[in-house]
Amino acid sequence: MQQLCVLLCLALLCQQVPAFRWHLFPEKESEEPLETTPSPQARDFAFDLYRVLVETESGKNIFFSPLSISVSLGALSLGASSNTKREILEALGAGGQEGWEEQLHTNFQKLLQDLLQPRDNLQLNLGNGLFLDSRVPVLGPFLSALRTHYLVDTFPANFSDLEAAKRQINTYVEKETGGQITELVKDLQPLTAMVLVNYILFKAKWETRFNPQDTTQRDFHVTPETVVQVPMMQLENQFDYFLDRSLGCKVVRVPYKGGAHALLVLPNQGGLEHVESRLTRRTLQKWQKMFRKRPINLSLPKFSIDGSYELHNILPKLGVKEVFTSQANLSSITGRSNIFLSEMVHKAVGEVDESGTKAAAVTGMMFMFKSARMSSFQVEFNRPFIMAIVYNSTEILFLGRVYKP
Repeated sequence: MQQLCVLLCLALLCQQVPAFRWHLFPEKESEEPLETTPSPQARDFAFDLYRVLVETESGKNIFFSPLSISVSLGALSLGASSNTKREILEALGAGGQEGWEEQLHTNFQKLLQDLLQPRDNLQLNLGNGLFLDSRVPVLGPFLSALRTHYLVDTFPANFSDLEAAKRQINTYVEKETGGQITELVKDLQPLTAMVLVNYILFKAKWETRFNPQDTTQRDFHVTPETVVQVPMMQLENQFDYFLDRSLGCKVVRVPYKGGAHALLVLPNQGGLEHVESRLTRRTLQKWQKMFRKRPINLSLPKFSIDGSYELHNILPKLGVKEVFTSQANLSSITGRSNIFLSEMVHKAVGEVDESGTKAAAVTGMMFMFKSARMSSFQVEFNRPFIMAIVYNSTEILFLGRVYKP
């Protein structure tokens, strides 16, 4: 038996990591590849996964990258066949329509190419590295598809020397994440045959910075009975704002320089579970259309957030089951169906503080005072809220719940 390992690392003003481990088992008869295909936008994968995490992480902060996990599953599907492939594709939005699988991979290819374009005032680096043991006969079409659609770079590795292979992978990860992740791989099992690393590094400045001198200690109501003191940032400015009465929440969009923004969702008192249970991609699209500029005195906690999830225990709740069992069919990787995915781990940490561009802060304040026709009103994120980091108003790079800063 051998093991295949896939590790994914991310960083957002922070860093973030998901990981797979694959095992080989005695070969079984291969099945015919499934022809069903998905659209990457057809299913609310981000919010489906968010709700499963909410169930398993009750009363805790949540932070993860839907983009990283979905891209990794898309790449994994290239090596899958039959029911194993169907489950992965359906989790990403498979509806069984002809051509959807190719559309999935093409859309991811275009998205990755777009995200890799250089931008002023925003650092967004991402990529994939595949570490291959020469003893494992990986099929050419699988490697070609990985390189074409997921921009994967390949590296030879000697998994007969586990310590050397671990150092090689960790050095790669540390370099690609700017030193923010220094020891992704803790250990490798003797049967490891392949490691796929996916990384995302995101750093951005607020379009209008928060003045650190305005940050003060304020109450944050974790529950009606539990109150903690947190450093609360303050900024009075024009923000996109929408009061969603049907959902019971206030939504504020705070822009970063370079095309990304933070979407901050403040549920009504006691309404967090109600909002979480009804969030969808369509909800975000509705908010984008309904936003109006308002003068707001925004209070937002300065916080660090992290999450660590064993996705091999979570994804089966979204229907991705077989790939983690001895019934897995990943025969498109090596031509044999004796591989299964035994572990997939996702880790993330993020930081939110006052940092921003000084010139943009001055411009923003001047615009507010010139155009405001009514006095500012207070929006204070002093109880559990939801935060998404969104690029170009459509792609959710990171999604989380700040339960206790």
